[in-house]
Amino acid sequence: MTEVKGAQNSKTLSEAVMRGMREKKASDVVLMDLRNIGNAVADYFVICSGNSDTQIDAISDSIEDEVQKATSSDPWRKEGKENKEWVLMDYADVVVHIFRKDRREFYSLEKLWGDAIITSIEE
Repeated sequence: MTEVKGAQNSKTLSEAVMRGMREKKASDVVLMDLRNIGNAVADYFVICSGNSDTQIDAISDSIEDEVQKATSSDPWRKEGKENKEWVLMDYADVVVHIFRKDRREFYSLEKLWGDAIITSIEE
């Protein structure tokens, strides 16, 4: 029973993350469902792109606000906010990746996790 509750919490969390991304006009939003992959580091990756340092900051802040409102959770860990090329926000079951467009193409996480169920989210 705990597993179902955890799965529901990670789904609620990922939805809040996507709301935060949409609020600041993030582009190329993708939800990667990793739950059926053995030894995956999270239930979901939520990935998006930003066009500028300012937009990447705004997306990150918006995600934190939306997640806080929906779940009262703060990220367990945040990295990359200083260099604004790839911001990672780790909420344990949901890991958020905010890329500058050229960095996203370089790292190509969607290809690295090819077994994931990938859903493109309409803007």
